[in-house]
Amino acid sequence: MVRAVPKHIYPFASNFLELDKGLRYHYLDEGSGPPVVMVHGNPTWSLYYRQLVTLLRDRYRCIVPDHIGCGLSDKPDDSRYEYSLAQRADDLARLIDTLGLKKVHLVMHDWGGMIGMTWASRHPAQVDKVVLLNTAAFHLPPSKPLPPALGLARNSRLGAFLVRRFNAFSRAAASVACTRNPMSRELKDAYTAPYDSWQNRIATLRFVQDIPLKPGDRGYEIVSEVAASIPSFNDRDVFIGWGLKDFVFDAHFLREWERLLPNATIHRYDDAGHYILEDAWDDLKPLLDGFFTDAPAASS
Repeated sequence: MVRAVPKHIYPFASNFLELDKGLRYHYLDEGSGPPVVMVHGNPTWSLYYRQLVTLLRDRYRCIVPDHIGCGLSDKPDDSRYEYSLAQRADDLARLIDTLGLKKVHLVMHDWGGMIGMTWASRHPAQVDKVVLLNTAAFHLPPSKPLPPALGLARNSRLGAFLVRRFNAFSRAAASVACTRNPMSRELKDAYTAPYDSWQNRIATLRFVQDIPLKPGDRGYEIVSEVAASIPSFNDRDVFIGWGLKDFVFDAHFLREWERLLPNATIHRYDDAGHYILEDAWDDLKPLLDGFFTDAPAASS
C-alpha cells in the first residue's frame, strides 16, 4: 500500500480493472458525457491530470488509468508482468473495451503519447480530438541525443540502483520538471508517494529501460508503425501544449510533431518545463476548455 495522498490534492474515487494474473489496474472515472481518456507517462500517475479532470468532468467522462507499476495500480515484479510498450497498449485497449467506450478524446503526456498513439493507430475510428503535452510517438529525432541521465538509468547498473534505491528518477523529475512554477513540497511528496520502496519503483526504471533506440530493441517496430500512422490524424482537431524548457521532450520533439501534424494547434511556453499541466496551467486552462468546448483557438 502506498503512502496516502491528501484529499485536497487528489479528491477522486478509485476504480480497478482486474487484468491477467489478478493484477489491479487503477483508474479514475469522473463525470459523464463524451469520454476523455488521459494517458500519463513516467514517473507520473493519474495525479498529473487532476486539474484537467476537475475542469472537464461537469460535461465529459474523464477516464484516467494508472499504468501497472504506477500510481495506485499494482506493482508486480517481472515474473507477473511484462513492462513493455506492447503490454501497456494492450492494457489501455482492455480498459477502453471493458468500459464500452466507442469514441474518445485522447490526452497524452510523456510515455503516454507512445502508449496512447499505439492504441490510436490500431483504432483510428475511435479517436476524436487529440491533446499532446510534451510527449512523443516516434523514434528519438536524429538531431536529439539521448539525455545522459536517461542513458545512465537505461544502460547501467549504477543508474538502475539509483532509481530503485533512492527514487532518483521520480524525485529528480518533481524537482526539475516545473521551471516556471516550482512544485510545493506537499505536491512533490504526492507525485513521489506511489514510489516509496525498492519494489514500488520498478516501473520508473522499466520505462526507461524499455526505450527502443535501434532496430532489434524491444518495441522498435511498434514505434516505427505508430510513427508512420501519425499523419493520418491530420483530419482531427489536435492541440499541442509544449514547455520548451523540458529536459527531454524539447524543441527537437516539437518540430517532429509539427512535421507530422502540420494542421495542429500549437501553444509554446518558453519558460515552462516537462510537467506542462503543472507549470503553465493558468495559460492552458482556458485554452483546453475552449478546445474541448468549441473549435480550437489559433496557434500561438
